[in-house]
Amino acid sequence: MNLRALTLATCVILGSAAWAAPPLEVEDPMRGPTPVAQETDPPLISPVENKDIRRMRTYSMQPPTIPHKIDGYQVDKDFNRCLACHARVNTEETQAPPLSVTHYMDRDSNVLAEVSPRRYFCVQCHVPQTEAKPLVSNTYQDIDVILKRLSAPAPAKK
Repeated sequence: MNLRALTLATCVILGSAAWAAPPLEVEDPMRGPTPVAQETDPPLISPVENKDIRRMRTYSMQPPTIPHKIDGYQVDKDFNRCLACHARVNTEETQAPPLSVTHYMDRDSNVLAEVSPRRYFCVQCHVPQTEAKPLVSNTYQDIDVILKRLSAPAPAKK
């Protein structure tokens, strides 16, 4: 038997063995045990946090999250409900954090009198938080935590 025929026979045998193997049982955290071919009931929508407390940002340059409900807020080309509180001219009265000065700049860093059109639709970057249980585990650590751990003196050996 030549090498080509031997290779082909090996591939056929290995391929048929893999085909006959039982499927790998993996449970999707979002679907649960429901097979892919069947529909599953969607999970309940988690309540939106409404604490009005600023969250720590997870990484440098992260847009702040929205610490309150925004259900029913009109944000379209005609009106932006967020600006009723967060526009710089309204923050003294409302005590809401003002928009960053970057929201009043165009792409060439020219300062504008009004919010830049590219920063007008707030929920492109800023999102409310829900009280939802994570679907998958997460071991993310902020860079400050990692640097602090790396710079800490090593424990003394006994």
